[in-house]
Amino acid sequence: MKSVLSLFTLICLSALLAAQVPKQPFPVKRAETAETWKRDGWAAVDRAKATRPILPKKGKKMNVILFIGDGMGVSTLTAARILEGQLRGESGEENRLSFENFPYSALSKTYSTNQQTSDSAPTMSAIITGVKTDANILSVNQNVVNNDYRTVKGNETKTLLEYAEEAGLSTGIVSTARLTHATPGACYAHTADRNWESDADIKKRNPAAYAASFPDIARQLIETPFGDGPEVLLSGGRSKFMRFDQTDPEYSDKHGERLDDRDLIKEWVSKKDDSKYVWDKMKFDKINPKKTKRLMGLFEPSYMRYEFDRKNDKAGEPSLSEMTSKAIDILSRNKKGYFLMVEGGKIDHGSHAGNAYRALTDTIALSDAVRTAASKVDLENTLIVVTADHSHTLVIQGYPARGNDILGLVRQVGSDGKLEPDYRKDKLGLPYTTLSYANGKGYQGETDKQPAGPKKCCEDYKTAKPNIYGRFDLSDVSTDDPDYLQEAAIPLTGETHGGEDVAIFAEGVNAYLFRGSMEENWTFYVMADTLGLAR
Repeated sequence: MKSVLSLFTLICLSALLAAQVPKQPFPVKRAETAETWKRDGWAAVDRAKATRPILPKKGKKMNVILFIGDGMGVSTLTAARILEGQLRGESGEENRLSFENFPYSALSKTYSTNQQTSDSAPTMSAIITGVKTDANILSVNQNVVNNDYRTVKGNETKTLLEYAEEAGLSTGIVSTARLTHATPGACYAHTADRNWESDADIKKRNPAAYAASFPDIARQLIETPFGDGPEVLLSGGRSKFMRFDQTDPEYSDKHGERLDDRDLIKEWVSKKDDSKYVWDKMKFDKINPKKTKRLMGLFEPSYMRYEFDRKNDKAGEPSLSEMTSKAIDILSRNKKGYFLMVEGGKIDHGSHAGNAYRALTDTIALSDAVRTAASKVDLENTLIVVTADHSHTLVIQGYPARGNDILGLVRQVGSDGKLEPDYRKDKLGLPYTTLSYANGKGYQGETDKQPAGPKKCCEDYKTAKPNIYGRFDLSDVSTDDPDYLQEAAIPLTGETHGGEDVAIFAEGVNAYLFRGSMEENWTFYVMADTLGLAR
């Protein structure tokens, strides 16, 4: 019995010691010397000198593709860049997301007319209309009072999509959020509350507006007075377009929510010939762009899934790259040109949840979509813009060594220039991660309630012991598990946006006009000038 116990103790001790061995950094894949850095620096100068501005040509059709990484702040870009490289087994720091290779960039100031740190409604409204506005309202000026439908009329601000439709260009919206959510909704709707996505939402939030039949966001898409509305709509949020008595085609326990007895999906399809509607990947894949003039794809009742979770959808969901590719194929048939807005909406949701893994992998998915778009278009007549509407509070901290796991615990290079044998400890004697959020769900007392399921990170927390001051000992916690929530300094039910500037990256026609520190609404004017609209 003693020998069995001794063997068991030895096994447990060995497992414990193995678990506590610090992870080795990811390797730097190329040889680096002083000459390497000099060569790279001069090569960058030469590339910049060789870059020539591409100007719009009179009489030639022009296209604009606007990519919005919702909540894709600079720290999110940095961490996603490193993670993408590390997923390939590289150190990651030297990696570049696809759009980081674009020749022109700038900084965008994201404050709204009444917010220092803004929500998505006024920020996207500024980008798509050229007019900054107040919190929580869509594509109306700051004279509109939030939640007061009576103040909307006469204060609408026309969007770039509406200008394009009016001029006979084709237009499209692609998003992993709901089609009626703030960023997509700002492209076509004018409302005093971003949350009025369906008439049921209005009835719940403002009975007076409901009684007055103020048009909800989904309804405004169908009833647009500009052209025949967008030709391509690929997103989530089909419940906002379905009657409350209609059963969802994918989930038998879910239904639509409209109270006005209107099936807006059917209305959209019947509006024009050659219009098609799909709700799963199989039907989406069968769509022939050469034979389809108008396509609506609504792949979830609410938001689409994170890129990491798409594989779990039985009906299947197309990737952001696949939706972008098909949208371009359909829109590019118009000889007058097109405008396409593509949103990586789940980047924002990942950070709000305090879940860096999903925020970063969805940022990588956006980068893949940009790469796809850039490979399909002629940059002599197309402007590609990649930016964010606002930032988040993701923090990259400590002094981790080169190649340190971006999702892992901080391991530093010591004063002797060598990698330290153990993780760095805080003043409480506990290790800490490179990534954290300034606020949100990952605060102590919440971390032991991490996402449910047979995930290693959640099992880890059941045995992890909190320090007397509240922090858990993360030595044996799987911080790189997709379900792990990064620690947060300030306890909130959801992480907030960040107020610092965000980046703009541009390539193609007029891309050289993005430079320096720009007001967020200036992006509209560069895009409008490219299309020859709105002046």
